[in-house]
Amino acid sequence: MSPGPVRPRRNTYRSRTRRLLEWHLAALLVAALVSMTALLVSYREVQISAGEMRTRGAPAVQGVAATQLALLRAHEEARTSVRKRIADVVGAGARYENQLAAADQGLSRLSDVQIDGDRGRGVLETVNGLLTSYSSSITPGAVKYVRDEPMQQEKFKEAETLLTRKGTGVVPRLDVLQGHQMARVDTLASMSPLRWTGWAVAELGLLAMALITLSALWTLRTRCGHSRDLCLLVSLLAVVFLATVPLIATSNTQDRLGAARDGLVLIEQQARNHADLAESQQDVTDTATGVRAGLAAQGWQSGIYYGALAAGALVVLLPAVGIGRHLNADYWRAG
Repeated sequence: MSPGPVRPRRNTYRSRTRRLLEWHLAALLVAALVSMTALLVSYREVQISAGEMRTRGAPAVQGVAATQLALLRAHEEARTSVRKRIADVVGAGARYENQLAAADQGLSRLSDVQIDGDRGRGVLETVNGLLTSYSSSITPGAVKYVRDEPMQQEKFKEAETLLTRKGTGVVPRLDVLQGHQMARVDTLASMSPLRWTGWAVAELGLLAMALITLSALWTLRTRCGHSRDLCLLVSLLAVVFLATVPLIATSNTQDRLGAARDGLVLIEQQARNHADLAESQQDVTDTATGVRAGLAAQGWQSGIYYGALAAGALVVLLPAVGIGRHLNADYWRAG
């Protein structure tokens, strides 16, 4: 029996197998590039948000709350010194001076960490100007007019107006700044639709890679007689790592960001409690300590990013090596 008719069928079978492997290789490379780009960008964005929350967001919110309470307590201490006749001897008193110094320091730090951009810097410049006017009223009231009660009360009223007048006072202006900062904090702590899309693309791409890799292994076994390929098996393990570990790490970071946001909301509420200013100051300090602890940098998060980079390089290179080796040995060179 002549073998002539068999050869074209065999050649057609080999050609189809070659094209099938080439399709697997091309699909794997495209899926790897798309999914890795989406995964690395999405993972990095969440880590950047955590860093901004840790270094600027949380300190800024705490700074505004602490500054407001320090100013209100300084004013309260000045009035107390007058009421108890301490001002007759030492002026507004050491507690007033300490609280006013704390407020000045808070404003100085806020200029570096506030997260409301140019608008926030404008608010702080205005607040600093108002505080100068406030000092020009409160100091004479506590020192110069200690024996002129009507004038003293007038100066204290001027100072209180500068401090608390609705819309234009120091504390209301800081309230506005705090509102803008809390909006930014909410953005940092939330998964935006764009971030969700990035993770969806990454996970779907990795799922596609896993399925294509399994299909390539099946093709090599059934059509080429190769029971297994080490490069593709290692690549499959790398895909599983990429699909799970960075996602778990991101979920952990989002949980910490959510807890930090809740803590900062509590700080904002505590700053509005003026019934006992000393207690409110302590509450803000304690809550801020917990927020900072929850946002502390974790080295393993950065390690996962670099691990994902390495795994990404593997899922790009290993399929090219594994499938490319079989194509070169069985089809390209033979053809």
